[in-house]
Amino acid sequence: MAVELHLPDLPEVAISIGAAHARPARLSLGARLRDVISSYLPLLLMALLGLGSWWLVKNKPQPLMAREGEPVRTKPDYTMSRFVLERFEPTGRLKVRMEGAVMRHYPDTDRIEIDELSLRAYAPDGRITVAQSRHALSNGDGSEVQLLGAARLESTDAKGVLMVISSEFLHLYTVSEKLRTHLPVLVQRAGAELRAGGLVYDHAAGRLDMTGAQRASFPPRVAGATPSTAKPR
Repeated sequence: MAVELHLPDLPEVAISIGAAHARPARLSLGARLRDVISSYLPLLLMALLGLGSWWLVKNKPQPLMAREGEPVRTKPDYTMSRFVLERFEPTGRLKVRMEGAVMRHYPDTDRIEIDELSLRAYAPDGRITVAQSRHALSNGDGSEVQLLGAARLESTDAKGVLMVISSEFLHLYTVSEKLRTHLPVLVQRAGAELRAGGLVYDHAAGRLDMTGAQRASFPPRVAGATPSTAKPR
C-alpha cells in the first residue's frame, strides 16, 4: 500500500555566496549629510530665491521725488566748469547753446544753475538771440531761462533792426520767443531808449508791453526830415 507524505509549504530562503551573516556597512556622517543635502537642495534653492526676491523689492531704488516727511534734496548731483551745453531739435537743428564758468544740476527739479552765462538761441527762420548774465537758472531742455544780475539780451525784430534789452532780471522763453521782467528795464532800438518798471515782449506777435513808470528818449531829428503826422491817442 502506497503511503503519501504531505509536507507544509516552506518559506523561500535567499541564498548568497560569501559571508552569510555580514551586515551592510554603515554610512559615514559626511555621506549621510550629503544625502540629506542632496534630497533637500531644490527646496533650499527655492527658499533662497524667495528671500532674494523679497530683498530686491524691499531695497528697490526710490524715485527722485522726495518721500513723504523727508526734505527735498538741495545738493547738485554733478558740477561742470568751463562747459558748453547744446540742445537740438529732433530734426538735428541746433536750438540752444549755453556756456559758462560753472554749471550745477539739481536732480529733484531737473534745474540747472549757471554762473557767467552766455546763451545763443537759434530761431527756425535763422535769427539768433544772444543773452548773458552773471547768474542763470534753466530747466533741463533750455526752453526756459531766468537771467539774474546784469542781464542783457540782443535780438532783431521783424524788420531786422537790432534791439537790446537790459535789466537785473529777464525771464526768457526760447521756444515761444517771449520775454518778461518785473524789474526796471532798458530797451534800446534804432537809437531810441525806453525805460520802464517792467515789460512783456512777444516776438511772434511783434508786441512790446511796458509797465510801471515809463520814460523815453529819441535820437535828434535829421535836418530836413518830414515831421511826423502821427496823432496822439
